[in-house]
Amino acid sequence: MNLFEYTYNLVRQIPDGMVSSYGAVARALGDIIASRAVGRMMNQNPSPDSMPCFKIVYSDGKIGGFGRGIKDKIKRLKEDNIEVKNGEIVDFKNVFFNDFKTDYPLKKLREKQIKVSKKIEIIDNFDKIDTIAGFDVAYPKNDFKKACVAAIVIDYKTKEIIEKETVFDTIFFPYIPTYLSFREAPIIQKVIENLKIKPSIYIFDGNGVLHQRGLGIASYLGVLNSYSTIGVAKKLLFGELKGNVVKYKDKKIGYSYISNKQVKNPIYVSPGHKISFDTSIKIVKKISRYRIPEPIRQAHILANNTVRS
Repeated sequence: MNLFEYTYNLVRQIPDGMVSSYGAVARALGDIIASRAVGRMMNQNPSPDSMPCFKIVYSDGKIGGFGRGIKDKIKRLKEDNIEVKNGEIVDFKNVFFNDFKTDYPLKKLREKQIKVSKKIEIIDNFDKIDTIAGFDVAYPKNDFKKACVAAIVIDYKTKEIIEKETVFDTIFFPYIPTYLSFREAPIIQKVIENLKIKPSIYIFDGNGVLHQRGLGIASYLGVLNSYSTIGVAKKLLFGELKGNVVKYKDKKIGYSYISNKQVKNPIYVSPGHKISFDTSIKIVKKISRYRIPEPIRQAHILANNTVRS
């Protein structure tokens, strides 16, 4: 789905002479965690004349920021008969709009995550490991609705790169924590389908089962394609670290791993689908020279070089 346009259409519902807040729009999307994403989408709005992003303010009545500057935001608010004094909306409670017509798309996506997570298999379900593919996504600075995904396929024994693929395309979903699959999976899927070699294992820059709903991007794409997948994240966004094991409610959901003494910050490894915990960390250890496993590191370099070219 195009969550940018869905959000912009929510804002278009705000009547003349009224305002709403980042949090209210996020709740209308179905999850308060999207508040920051709403702010970014308002800032990235291409036309405040057709989509009145200036009507979105803080929940305490302070007017917040505006891509074209605070003075322009105040001017537009006053033209809409909304009074501003000392950077705050006058009579905020009476001009606050929260009656959005919505079907709460993020709530539906959470339900989808829970449903798909029940299909995950945390067992080794492959013949042998000949090749491994790593994936990473890069975003150009001047176009927030574009992205490049790169895939690097290596020979598991020699570690040599045997295939490279990139796809540069439009994305329709902003970054929202715990919803990365719906932002990046569609474009990653395109590069997967372009690969001439079908890898034995797929490794993604993101989580597997180490996720609030047990379905990070590695698990999501693993179930979608029935592939053996591993998630490798740079930050611990969920769970509690006990030694080198990440747990949630005393259940193992991943590992912390540092490849060598020169590396200060760990990565967080979790199985995605059709692979076990032990095999996931074993593979990552074998293909890691630096902090990030080599297929993902090389994919990161390729994706970033592509968006800069």
